[in-house]
Amino acid sequence: MAKLRYACDQDKSVLMNNFEARGWIQVNPEDDFNFYWANVQNIRNIFSIESGYRLSDDQFINHFPNHMELTRKDLMVKNIKRYRKELEKEGSPLAEKDENGRFVHLDFIPQTFMLPSDYNLFVEEFRKNPNTTWIMKPCGKARGIGIFLVNKLSQLKKWSRDGKTNVFTPPTAKETYVISKYIDNPLLIGGKKFDLRLYVLVTSFKPLKCYMYKLGFCRFCTVKYNANVNELDNMFVHLTNVSIQKQGEDYNSIHGGKWTVQNLRLFLEGTRGKEIADKLFDEINWLTVHSLKAVSGCISNDRHCFECYGYDIIIDDNLKPWLIEVNASPSLTATTSSDRIMKYKLISDCINIVIPPGELPDVRWSRIPAKENLGSFDILYDEELAQADILTQEIKSRVGQATGTRGARDSKRTTSTWK
Repeated sequence: MAKLRYACDQDKSVLMNNFEARGWIQVNPEDDFNFYWANVQNIRNIFSIESGYRLSDDQFINHFPNHMELTRKDLMVKNIKRYRKELEKEGSPLAEKDENGRFVHLDFIPQTFMLPSDYNLFVEEFRKNPNTTWIMKPCGKARGIGIFLVNKLSQLKKWSRDGKTNVFTPPTAKETYVISKYIDNPLLIGGKKFDLRLYVLVTSFKPLKCYMYKLGFCRFCTVKYNANVNELDNMFVHLTNVSIQKQGEDYNSIHGGKWTVQNLRLFLEGTRGKEIADKLFDEINWLTVHSLKAVSGCISNDRHCFECYGYDIIIDDNLKPWLIEVNASPSLTATTSSDRIMKYKLISDCINIVIPPGELPDVRWSRIPAKENLGSFDILYDEELAQADILTQEIKSRVGQATGTRGARDSKRTTSTWK
């Protein structure tokens, strides 16, 4: 069988070792490749109208052309808000609201404003609840760079270039920011704040086909959580990013301040009970699928593309999960030996789903991967299967109505609605 040819823009051992273990041959991106693991900057060139490639049926690339609709903080929020409005207009039961006007099923992102464009709206909201803490993030940066917390309008004005007027101008004219209500009641373990990093593989947006990786992990802060306003500047308390935490004197390089998702689940089952732990993970699956559905209409669904996203989720002390952001290039740098093993397996499992072992790459292939090729991925949602399922339910319901038995369809959300 012909050896596959790969191109890669990143010198990461978890990538290179995977390609070498398969006996693939390395080529330049300009050459005839079958598989290209590109960085996000180069994706623009690959799909640009002027310099773009003409891809053939045996070529795969690891990003969708406009992945930023999900992975830029401001665009993700904008698309989720638009998705909720559309469902509301359609009268969908998914867009149901409670007596306070909050979405019952789709309230999974913290209240967020874009700056500078929403500055006046933000000020109005801030004045309603002046004791609230907010978190500021530059839209186009990662690894915790440029993030800070505020609980006074004066802090924003001081930071803005022109604090004397009511016009908000970021220090760098091109930079846009999101400001979100800070989750100040995070679930703590050992007194420390943590977030979840989950990996979600998407092989198609139309129809939506996505997979959840079972080997995600929790990232812990090195310093115990303290909501005191005097601690707002201490990023070791508030930000879980490894790139920040590893600079702290309490950082443990052996376990890297990480726990596996399985450990978290066992802990929650032991402290809160299995039913509550199951409900939390079902909510996480729910928000993941709906965040993807929110962008499925605007992502360029190029059949040569797949993407492994890094989802960052914070759980509050009511065991409610919040989607914080989605990363287009989740770090493939291994901070510990178990990290290296997990990330090697993650890449291997992604490749096995996109190009089944022993088969030639073919973008026209749209079957469900064989179970043995899923590795540690679970099928999270397959729109084609879901639609077939709905059709079956409707037939059952009609048969039920004709025979006088209760219809099987329920318009309200159930735990399996996202499946």
